[in-house]
Amino acid sequence: MAFNPASRVQDYLVFGEFGDVNPSITDSSTYTFLSPERMEELFEHEIEGCFLYSRHFNPTNKYLASALERMEDGESAQVMASGMGAISTTLMTLCGAGDEIVCGRSIYGGTYALLKNLLPRFGVNTCFVDLGDHDAVRAAMTPQTRVLYCESLSNPLLEVADLPALAAMAHEHGAQLVVDNTFTPMILSPLRHGADIVVHSLTKFVNGTSDCVAGCVVASHDFISRLTDINAGPSMLLGPVLDSTRAASILKNLHSLHIRLRQHGANALYLSNRLEELGYAVHYPGLASHPHHQLLTQLMNPGYGYGGMLTLDAGDLAAANRLMTLMQRDKVGYLAVSLGYFKTLFNTPGHSTSSEIPPAEREAAGLREGLIRFSIGLDEDIAQTTARIENCLSEAKVRGSL
Repeated sequence: MAFNPASRVQDYLVFGEFGDVNPSITDSSTYTFLSPERMEELFEHEIEGCFLYSRHFNPTNKYLASALERMEDGESAQVMASGMGAISTTLMTLCGAGDEIVCGRSIYGGTYALLKNLLPRFGVNTCFVDLGDHDAVRAAMTPQTRVLYCESLSNPLLEVADLPALAAMAHEHGAQLVVDNTFTPMILSPLRHGADIVVHSLTKFVNGTSDCVAGCVVASHDFISRLTDINAGPSMLLGPVLDSTRAASILKNLHSLHIRLRQHGANALYLSNRLEELGYAVHYPGLASHPHHQLLTQLMNPGYGYGGMLTLDAGDLAAANRLMTLMQRDKVGYLAVSLGYFKTLFNTPGHSTSSEIPPAEREAAGLREGLIRFSIGLDEDIAQTTARIENCLSEAKVRGSL
């Protein structure tokens, strides 16, 4: 039977203090104990249902974490103040001085900067490779490799990770496969394909309203215990705490994620089909022409679509800038760097979300100067939006290249 993440989330019921259908928000940083002995016991051992300080956990954050672990079919989860908080604390839990990471070369710019610029200061180095070249991945793995890191659908080039193959390679070398599943929540379930740890920027599709910044880690109970350990856990000691009010709002939005994903995906597929038909260089994993279309079809959970992200190559940066300016003018959406919003968002990642990556490396990975990344919104009339984009393409003098 196919795994159904939405049903898993929908079946998670939490009642508020007075039986309210939304759980009560715990507006407290610290918690009382009935005895000194109980306080001492909690510092020594994690006790389910007991809380000591909100930097470690609080009830509202625990509710959200429990829903996310169900969505990803994991044992345990921790929510944090940002996706980068989730990524950085995960890698710091797994790696120490002298350890190595192998990572896909097509990756979010913030993650690249963490791996390339910050972690080497602590003796952790990263080799960036084309994850589609399995020989190159194997060649990059060494006895010091602790992590194989990928994005399930890469940012911004929309390459699909072969999760079972990458998991096998990681485990052959005694490493952990860590997967950023931000672009494909519910669509892909990396833990069910052999991944060890899943991270998300909840800021994006999971929350869906661009009104908060948050992240999460879903993994085994043992790993989350290491992550949150009072004495040595990076998430405990570095303190990337998610505010409980924000956790409550994300939990509400999580229950509509499956509906939103279907609309994002249907709109993105309609637009990409039309652009491809007109001869434009469009890249979307729902298209049969996408090189990883069959792979994603095999790995995905049915019923949620192929995601809301697509790219369009406008040819050069000047043409891309003209087009984006016109699209914002004509109310296609917003020129903005995030994604997963109910309105369409677009940017040139080479000059924004991937600008941390040096130009030569961007070019080698296939991230061209004129590439526009779209996060397609929940438009009721996608045909009208598509017509507006076509008019903007014509006025911007962006021509098809197929």
